[in-house]
Amino acid sequence: MDLNLIPKIKHTNSNNFFLLAGPCAIEGEEMALRIAEHILKVTDKLEIPFIFKGSFKKANRSRIDSFTGIGDEKALKILRKVSETFNVPTVTDIHTNEDAALAAEYVDVLQIPAFLVRQTDLVVAAAKTGKVVNLKKGQFMSPDAMKHAVQKVKDSGNDKAWITDRGTMFGYQDMIVDFRGIPEMQKYAPTILDITHSLQQPNQTSGVTGGRPDMIETIARAGVAVGVDGLFLETHFDPKNAKSDGANMLDLQYLEGLLSNLVAIRKTINKFK
Repeated sequence: MDLNLIPKIKHTNSNNFFLLAGPCAIEGEEMALRIAEHILKVTDKLEIPFIFKGSFKKANRSRIDSFTGIGDEKALKILRKVSETFNVPTVTDIHTNEDAALAAEYVDVLQIPAFLVRQTDLVVAAAKTGKVVNLKKGQFMSPDAMKHAVQKVKDSGNDKAWITDRGTMFGYQDMIVDFRGIPEMQKYAPTILDITHSLQQPNQTSGVTGGRPDMIETIARAGVAVGVDGLFLETHFDPKNAKSDGANMLDLQYLEGLLSNLVAIRKTINKFK
């Protein structure tokens, strides 16, 4: 898919991977603007096409007392403000058919969570908005099975589909990334590697998901070396106090160093194409 079809996206001719990045959840306006501004400065410097990511609500929670959001429209309006303030496109995940039409009024890309990617009505509702649909590969699905999710988008009259790999369940409390799946899924749609959720350690006894952020660069380097089209990562200036998924988010202070290394790998790989 041509990135130039996405409003406000920059650096599409840089031959870099593109980046979906931001906090796990929108916690407030100040934090969202602060994170977006920092990411934009780094991606402009490195000429990386950037889409700001933020969940307007969190529906998949282990415990009923977990943070779910600050209010749907309030969070969506913050995503719109980020887009208007910094002239960048935005992406958020949806969980119900009704979410599709609502979120489409505010963002440029609709994301289908991994646990919901086989829900036909949800995928169709997202596709019919005409927005780009980012399909997260189910932790329980093979790479080849994602062709059916992509076909649902196309059969709904929308050819703007992406696939994002976010790891595969390995036992009860770990995820693995099978890098053979990236070229397999690229047969069907542009493919993104989620380098933070792939390091989640779900189903912890406390009911709070764990993670291995120390392995983010390892997973990211491998993905770029394989030739992934885009990267997805969650980042925060204070991960330990983030209200959602802090255990596997990248500390914002390390973003430039990480992306600089990945761009260098990408440039090397491009020489051998």
